[in-house]
This record gives sequence, structure tokens and C-alpha cells, in this order.
Amino acid sequence: MNRQDFTDRHAVVTGASRGIGSTIAASLVAKGARVSLLGRDAENLHTVSKALGGTGVAAPIVADVTDATSVTAAFKKAREHFGPVHILINNAGQAASAKFTNTDEALWNRIMAVNVTGTYLCTRQAVPDMLHVGYGRIVNIASIAGLRGGAYLSAYTTSKHAVIGLTRSLALEFASKNITVNAVCPGYTDTDIVKDSVTNIVRKTGRSEAEALATLVATNPQGRLITPEEVAHTVLWVCGPGAESINGQSIVIAGGEVTT
Repeated sequence: MNRQDFTDRHAVVTGASRGIGSTIAASLVAKGARVSLLGRDAENLHTVSKALGGTGVAAPIVADVTDATSVTAAFKKAREHFGPVHILINNAGQAASAKFTNTDEALWNRIMAVNVTGTYLCTRQAVPDMLHVGYGRIVNIASIAGLRGGAYLSAYTTSKHAVIGLTRSLALEFASKNITVNAVCPGYTDTDIVKDSVTNIVRKTGRSEAEALATLVATNPQGRLITPEEVAHTVLWVCGPGAESINGQSIVIAGGEVTT
């Protein structure tokens, strides 16, 4: 295959109904991949599927990544559509901002279930296919928060550190099997999650939306939000020919913001 030609590859993208997930899915389809779109919002999944060319290239599959039975059923449907899984993008995630003293068990467990357990369950489903076909690319959408601390983000930051730990372990375990596992770690990205964060800051502090947004981008030397397209471009790179030795890495997309 030519560089970034994913013809005959089957990719599963979780959290594919909007934002980074739908953008990654669109980028993969544009390069020839057949994509299974996993998410909880059936209506949005069907909208994305239609926009990408229909179920022949982008199959909408409703799934709850926190539930093992749901994940197993979703991957069964994905294989029925497009065969064994070659590429897995673990993008489904949730974020919540709260003081640690206000981070109750319910919030903690919800964030861990989606961000960590969801990544684990989907990867467990995909890896046997990859071992069988002798090829696999796994990309976990983590966060720059997974490489540093974050005040008022204890649950989210902990979950993303866990995703990076899993990434590194799996990269070592499958390095000799033509399977690579990497994490992409964006800074604040122009998605609904960040819009919700801005709304939360406005509500709690009385600041304007512009002031609230400024607090989020202040750590980015470029002074802006990352775009979903920038994340998608990085995902295509680490999945494509020529990146076979990129393995076990946490690739920061944050305008020059450093973590060490």
C-alpha cells in the first residue's frame, strides 16, 4: 500500500458519533478504510455514517464501552460488516471537573469506566483479530493530562495516566507481532467536552465565555484550542506505513506545551 492508504483495512473507532471520533472516522474513510462507528447515540451515528458514504464504508453500531456484553456484541456486528479488525481507535471518553473533596465515588467510577475499562474491553476484543491476521494498529486517545497533574481533574487525570500505562504495557507485549500501540495526547481541543468545560467555568466563576476559554488555552504556547483534524492527522500517521517503529509512545499535540 502507498503511504496512508488504508484500503482493505477495517478500523473500529469508539466515541465516533461526534468530535474527535467522527473526524478520525472521516479521515480513515477518506484513505480507503472501512470503519465501524461505535457510540451510544444511534441518531448521531447514523448521521455520521450517511455523511461518510453510508453503511458500505461506515457502519453505525450502538455500544456502551463500559459494558462487556455490549462491547462483545458490537465487535461481532463489526466483523459481520467488514471482517477482522485491523485498526482500533479507543476514542470514547468522558471528563469532569471537580474539587477532589467533591469527587464522589459515582463520579470517580463513571470516569474510570469509560476512559479505562472501555479502552480495556475494546482492546480485548480487537487484539485476537490482529494476532490472527498478523497486523494491528491501536491508538488510544489519551490527553496531555495523562502525562502531568491537573488541579480539579483528579479522576480524569488518573484515568488518562492509566490509559498511557496500558498503552506502554501492550506495546511491549505485542511488539514482535506487527501490532503497535500508541497514545495520542491532545491539549484542550475544540470539542463539546471543552464547550461544556467553558460553560462550567462561566457558571461557577461568573466569567465571560471568552475569559473562561482564555484560562483553558493559557498553557498552550500557541494560545489556541487544538482542532480535531490535527488529532486525526496524527492518528493516520501512527497507523500508516512508515510508522512501524512508532510504538509505546505518548504523542503530545499541544502547541509546544511540554510535560517534562
